[in-house]
Amino acid sequence: MSDYVEGDINTIDNDVVEHDVNDASASMPEEVLTYLARQLASDPDAVAIEAEERGGKVSLKLHVGPDDMGRVIGRRGRTAQAIRTLVGAAGARSGKSTNVDIVDD
Repeated sequence: MSDYVEGDINTIDNDVVEHDVNDASASMPEEVLTYLARQLASDPDAVAIEAEERGGKVSLKLHVGPDDMGRVIGRRGRTAQAIRTLVGAAGARSGKSTNVDIVDD
């Protein structure tokens, strides 16, 4: 008798995709920012990110729809600060210093 139940969060999934944090082609901070912004936005297709890298520092500019600015910034900027913290942790793990700006179009 197997204890595996499909969809159960307490079982191991063999289809897990692993990322190499040392892989230069994968921009971990940009991927994390994209994921977070698309999950928060009511219009995920309007999410756009501009990335600029200079000397080990990554500057990310986040563009969202006008109706999603409040969601992404949050009350007193708490959501924006949490996003910056998570993206910064992803960047540190990749050995890069990151900066996230939320741009009002």
